[in-house]
Amino acid sequence: MSLADGLTRAWYQGHPALLLLRPLEWLYRAVVQRRRRRFLAGEGAIYRAPVPVLVVGNITVGGTGKTPLILWLIEHCRARGLRVGVVSRGYGAEPPQLPWRVRADQSARVAGDEPLLIVQRSGVPLMIDPDRGRAVAALLATEPLDLILSDDGLQHYRLARDLELVLIDAARGLGNCRCLPAGPLREPVERLQSVDALLYNGALSDPQDGYGFTLQPRTLVNLRSGERRELDHFAPGQAVHAVAGIGNPQRFFKTLEGLHWRPVAHAFADHAAYSAELLDFSPALPVLMTEKDAVKCGAFAADDWWYLAVDAVPSAAFVAWLDQRLQALLPGT
Repeated sequence: MSLADGLTRAWYQGHPALLLLRPLEWLYRAVVQRRRRRFLAGEGAIYRAPVPVLVVGNITVGGTGKTPLILWLIEHCRARGLRVGVVSRGYGAEPPQLPWRVRADQSARVAGDEPLLIVQRSGVPLMIDPDRGRAVAALLATEPLDLILSDDGLQHYRLARDLELVLIDAARGLGNCRCLPAGPLREPVERLQSVDALLYNGALSDPQDGYGFTLQPRTLVNLRSGERRELDHFAPGQAVHAVAGIGNPQRFFKTLEGLHWRPVAHAFADHAAYSAELLDFSPALPVLMTEKDAVKCGAFAADDWWYLAVDAVPSAAFVAWLDQRLQALLPGT
């Protein structure tokens, strides 16, 4: 078990050694709370876009399903006739310059895995830059847009926002509710009282304080050919090498088990880099991975490598709430 895995387990299952990290947690809390107070007071360089900005983020370390939900938001807003753009930090990307417009034919090394996935799936105009305000300005300079979605960025207080959606893993929750490094929180739990909506990934019904959404497996896609197959392509009981380099790999493995396959789990660090040698597993079985992993493996994929395409399905109550808020932000839509 890696240090990161051990720390994550301690955050969610408890460990007395976390007491030793309390002084560092207090320092971290002081820094993030000061940053938010400055934002609320309007201090510092804060970029206010001429169009509404909707931030999709979380307060926990690790995956909560932001990318599938952003893809759903793109399509939902487009169906309302809105021209949508996306900005992202582009974690792990190495573009020639910043800001950088992500195109579908770029590599994950240049564009970042999540931004590339979003563009390849949706064709949305997307700009990456750790300075998200600069990314928004650059995107608006090249595209006539009605709405900007910020992929993560809840704690990026140099960008003003009109709506904040916070995603929470319904199964793991907030762990021990402590901030880094003594817990998994990027901001104190009180921060949730100020956001516009909480969405719980994996909740089959709406919790009292928010809305539920699920990730529904849709189809299998071959990495080499692009061929799409129904989920019955693999028979129940089929053993597969399961590759997941995401914030919470166990969610992917459990999804495969729920489809009645037998995953041989290969968990990697979030945003991991891959090679043919790294994924040369034994015994010879089909390899099944997440779509986020697949955008980094197409160049060396074998014939029997597949990714599982999933779609976010939010509750009807959330859809109604969102439509009301979009109507208020963009009258006439």
